[in-house]
Amino acid sequence: MKIRAMVIDDEAPAREKLMRHLGAAADIDVVAQCGDGESAAAEILDKEPDLLFLDIQLPECDAFELLRRIAGRVAPAVIFVTAYDRYALQAFEVHALDYLVKPFDEDRLASALEHAREQVWQARQARSRGVAPRPTVLTDRVLVHSEGRIRILKADEIDWIEAAANYVKIHARRDAFLYRQTMNKMEAWLDQRKFVRIHRSTIVNIDRIKELEPLFKGSYTVILHDETELKLSPMYRTRLNL
Repeated sequence: MKIRAMVIDDEAPAREKLMRHLGAAADIDVVAQCGDGESAAAEILDKEPDLLFLDIQLPECDAFELLRRIAGRVAPAVIFVTAYDRYALQAFEVHALDYLVKPFDEDRLASALEHAREQVWQARQARSRGVAPRPTVLTDRVLVHSEGRIRILKADEIDWIEAAANYVKIHARRDAFLYRQTMNKMEAWLDQRKFVRIHRSTIVNIDRIKELEPLFKGSYTVILHDETELKLSPMYRTRLNL
């Protein structure tokens, strides 16, 4: 079954360019294109697409207002396509799947489409089982502040995550980043085949674990390859098949 997509951009040349790119993808069916937020909202509710290619600055209402209007009624995956990078954090907060900054090349679009295919397939599988699909996200990256800039941190770079009051602290190699999110949401967003919660305050990348040392009453010390020592509490031991 083809992925039903919509292209929403207030500039006709930008829409046409993206349409040409998408025309080369045999599994993408563009069901509508719109140049403003008002008509886009109506078309989304009418056609219920799987995927939106969405510019941010739109007449009538911007992309974020558009998403608020359709929230709870339809839930397409969203790829932002914009000339500005300053909205990247907002895009992540509304669970965008990807964020393309114009001008982008075919390889970058192809990467975004691969994410979209996986997300749409997962959403369809969830619906077929009568399960609410998980929210779309920037699936393999986290946007964090680093020295006054926004750094795109790939999930594979993350070693472990710890709770830090109203934030989490993400440890990646020698760096650590505060990120405003809860542990429960981080656990839900990350690929649970690669990241495991081992304590109410700790999530770890399984590939970073070197060994486990038994302690007492079902607890373990989890030793990472960089010699970091973490605690595995008894209530989470089954997550590592112990």
